[in-house]
Formats: sequence, C-alpha cells, structure tokens
Amino acid sequence: MHLSTINPKAPFQSNYQPAIDELVSFLRNGLGENLHSIYLYGSVARKTAKPGLSNMDVIVVTGEPFSNLKTTLFNSIKWRFQKSYPFITEISFKTALVSEVASLESIFSWGFQLRHCSVCIFGEDLSECFGDYEPSWEIAKHWNMDVEDWVAVYRNRIVRCDKPEDQIKAQKIIAKKLLRASYSLIMYKDKKWFDDPQECGKAFLHYHPEKQVEIERLGILLSGRLIAKRSVIGMLDGFGEWLSNQYNKTEFKIG
Repeated sequence: MHLSTINPKAPFQSNYQPAIDELVSFLRNGLGENLHSIYLYGSVARKTAKPGLSNMDVIVVTGEPFSNLKTTLFNSIKWRFQKSYPFITEISFKTALVSEVASLESIFSWGFQLRHCSVCIFGEDLSECFGDYEPSWEIAKHWNMDVEDWVAVYRNRIVRCDKPEDQIKAQKIIAKKLLRASYSLIMYKDKKWFDDPQECGKAFLHYHPEKQVEIERLGILLSGRLIAKRSVIGMLDGFGEWLSNQYNKTEFKIG
C-alpha cells in the first residue's frame, strides 16, 4: 500500500496565495540562477492552514551553497511577511543542495519529505526522482529515533522560559513532535501516513488505548493554552521516556 501524496494541482487557500507568490519572487530575486526549486510543507502545503495559528514552512533547494547570503535573505523575507501577512505566525526555512536531495542516501530523508509531505511551487520538482513510498519502520525510525533528544531539548527550553508566549510556542512544537512520533511508532502496522498531529494521536490510540490521557494532554499543549510548567515537565518525563523506550525496543525487535 503506497502512502498518499499532496495533490499539487489543488489550489492553495486564497488568503495564502499572495504570500506564496511574493515568497517565490523574493527567492528568485535573491538567489538568481543558483535557485533550483522551492517547496512548501506543513499545513499551508496541505491547504489546511489556519490564519493566526499556522506557520509557512519552506524548503529552498540550490545548486551551490549560499551561506554568505542566507541570514540576510531569510531575515528580510521574515520581516516583510510580519508586515504584509501578520496572519502567518512564522515563516521557517530549510535548505538543501540538489546533489544532496537527488541521491540514494536521501531516500528516507529528502526523498520522503519531498514526495509525501511537500508541494513544489517553483522550479524542477525533485520529488519526481522518487517513487511512492510504503509504510515502513525505516521511515518511522529515520524521522523519530531522535525523540529522546527532542524531549530533552524542549524540557530544558520550557524550564527556562520566562515569557508565556515562548512557553506556548515550545509546548506546541514538542506536542506536534510527540504526536507524530506516537503514530510513527505503529505506522508499519497501521499501513497509513498522517501528517496532522491530532490525526496521528487518534490513530495511535487504536493500538495503545491505555495512553488516552497522555494523548489528550498533548492535544491541550497543541491548542496553545498556557499550562503550568510542572505539569508539562511531568508529561514530558513520563510519556516522553515511554515513547523513547518503545522506539528502542521496536528497533531491537525489527532491526
């Protein structure tokens, strides 16, 4: 059973299309012939973005590195978007070289990302270099064997937060990671793929109904409510450790 892809012909939400057009224009002007292609992933790519809640997530592929220009270019775009498109909460960038993407070593990283999680909005679509993927443990472990590191980083970040808005942002990021990692743990058995964190949690509960409370609590973190730090830390310590252990056990069993 092949995993689903995002329909590249489906129109973007009307309020996001001008921002997408301007993004392409900025990157083409800034990178010139070095720009190979641009992709969106996340809720904007899936056409499910919610104004005031959703980020715009971008992948920029170039022929050559552009480290001398990257910070200035991306900061300029972010500043412009804050002014012109305040309903986009943040714009984030990933970068890659064509040679990195179109390689055997990138099958479970860039290959999967572009083929099943992204939409090309400019240039030659490198997702066409890869066939459709099937649900597998290889995909799951590539994207989520680092869950223990994520928990440690965001546990520390939340402890140190002194602004409510910073804590809420950190809560949402780690909640998304844990919900997606929960589903990926059982994806090779369930034979599907969900990118939406809430859908990931629901599907995971079919296999681990005993984790109902934990998944509900992750949903609360994802909602943007400010939660007492001790409660967030307690959940990360408990469910985060359980999830990490499950990944290690499954890897030992499957290899």
